[in-house]
Amino acid sequence: MLSKSQISLIKSLQLKKYRKSHKLFIVEGIKSITEFFNEDYTLHSLYYLPELSSKVLNFLDKIKGIEVSSQDLKKISALTNPQGALALFQIPDHKLEPSKITDKFYFVLDFIQDPGNLGTIIRTVDWFGMDMLICSDDTTDAYSPKVVQASMGSLARVKVIYCDLKTLLTETEVKIYAATLDGNSIYETDFQQGGLIVLGNEGNGIRSEIERFIQKKITIPRNGKAESLNVAISSAIICSEISRKIKKT
Repeated sequence: MLSKSQISLIKSLQLKKYRKSHKLFIVEGIKSITEFFNEDYTLHSLYYLPELSSKVLNFLDKIKGIEVSSQDLKKISALTNPQGALALFQIPDHKLEPSKITDKFYFVLDFIQDPGNLGTIIRTVDWFGMDMLICSDDTTDAYSPKVVQASMGSLARVKVIYCDLKTLLTETEVKIYAATLDGNSIYETDFQQGGLIVLGNEGNGIRSEIERFIQKKITIPRNGKAESLNVAISSAIICSEISRKIKKT
């Protein structure tokens, strides 16, 4: 049986301020737990149903896991249908080094608020081989349970770095692109030298204080009548075109 203090700690990690103070986040499901474990994230604690004991043996070399009942797992899970295992990992301290942003492309997220969108973007950049994602300080927290779940394990491989975007864009020496409705077609854009691609807020787009740093606006050509594209879908289309053009060279 879980103690009240254990339940209190785990449930508190639903909130950003407690994730920040404890430097811990929640991962649910054996598959996702394994992905973080294999990427050398520090495992803090593990809670699992007895029937999964044979599947958590690798983790038990690092820590002493705790068998829990399905009732207790429901108390600590953020999911409607818990996946049998829940782990706490330490939040890594990723640092941004602008000098290393040279010949690769990275997305810069300006005030992205929807956890599902952020999780999908993380999963998308992982698919296309990007190992870093840069976010404004007020973009939703990548270590919230909803983002972790939506990333489907990809967060384990993508460094999500939060910073002051104005400082970053002032200091960087690479080209700064922005996805807008009035830019040049991505299919006519030369994606060869590397750069930063800014994606704006779901409802308001890129903020004016960030717009002044933009050197080239790009867009996904519209053939229909929809007013806009979902930001996560936009990231996938842009990634695909960049990948296609880089492979051709």
